[in-house]
Amino acid sequence: MASPNSAPAASPSDVVDTALLPQVSEPRNPGMDLDMDWVLSARANRSAIERRAATLPGRRSVKKDYQAAWLARAISCIDLTTLAGDDTEGRVLRLCAKARQPVRADLLEAIGLPGLTVGAVCVYHDMIPAAVRALEGSGLPVAAVSTGFPAGLSPFHLRIAEIEESVKAGAKEIDIVISRRLVLSGDWQGLYDEMRAFRAACGEAHVKAILATGELGTLQNVARASLVCMMAGADFIKTSTGKESVNATLPVSLVMIRAIRDYHDRTGFRVGYKPAGGISKAKDSVNYLALIKEELGDRWLRPDLFRFGASSLLGDIERQLEHHVTGAYSASWRHAAG
Repeated sequence: MASPNSAPAASPSDVVDTALLPQVSEPRNPGMDLDMDWVLSARANRSAIERRAATLPGRRSVKKDYQAAWLARAISCIDLTTLAGDDTEGRVLRLCAKARQPVRADLLEAIGLPGLTVGAVCVYHDMIPAAVRALEGSGLPVAAVSTGFPAGLSPFHLRIAEIEESVKAGAKEIDIVISRRLVLSGDWQGLYDEMRAFRAACGEAHVKAILATGELGTLQNVARASLVCMMAGADFIKTSTGKESVNATLPVSLVMIRAIRDYHDRTGFRVGYKPAGGISKAKDSVNYLALIKEELGDRWLRPDLFRFGASSLLGDIERQLEHHVTGAYSASWRHAAG
């Protein structure tokens, strides 16, 4: 993909086509011993971070074929999500159908991506069986939120059991929530031990550690929590449950992405990143992709290392793609996701 403020290095068709390339097999992050010197050395300069993040939305945006290419890549990295108290099997089945065919067939044909899908479907535990059945044969994984989502305050043994039950039910990815009090009190050993136990309970299923960054107090806490979770074996680190008052932001993302970069530089293992909550516009998805490209590089622009946690983002992207193909916007209800 090309940076929004520079000349593209490849043709639009090259950029779009790579969304469907087979995934490169990455060695899974095994974790490491807790390195307190490394954790406590992590700092976050808020003013510098906010200045850097503020440069992204103000740049000249990509247009035409290149915009379609970036938006297609965004679709391939979406965890299409329903986490509502009134979820039903019917709603999950509709969501899974949308995951298989995220954009109208004629629009996908027009941009040369008839096989484009989202990255995964994310549901509560009770909806796993329905999602697994609906996605059978698609290659799309089911992700389940766990460990007392969203607060993470249920008894520890029940959180472990919840992970194990979700894996048994067929979830290939588990989105766990950390105990925020461990971060706020500086109990890094406690956080490490908790995350290590969650990772073990997941077995072969990949684990995404939700930091709930809007409740961690400072960007320095975000940086340190990111490192500790990766040291404990997290496959992904994720900003939010989507239920906090402040969810994914570009400054928080920059802090977490640079922690990922630091971890990769020191250990050689790549950890994924998932911003979640409040990302509902196509232009926002391009900003996040640009940040990933500039800070981590193209390898992270694939669904095995980057996801959007979103429920409404796909609808706006589909509207933008229809405008790209036809020159006209349609009503949002024509692109319903559930």
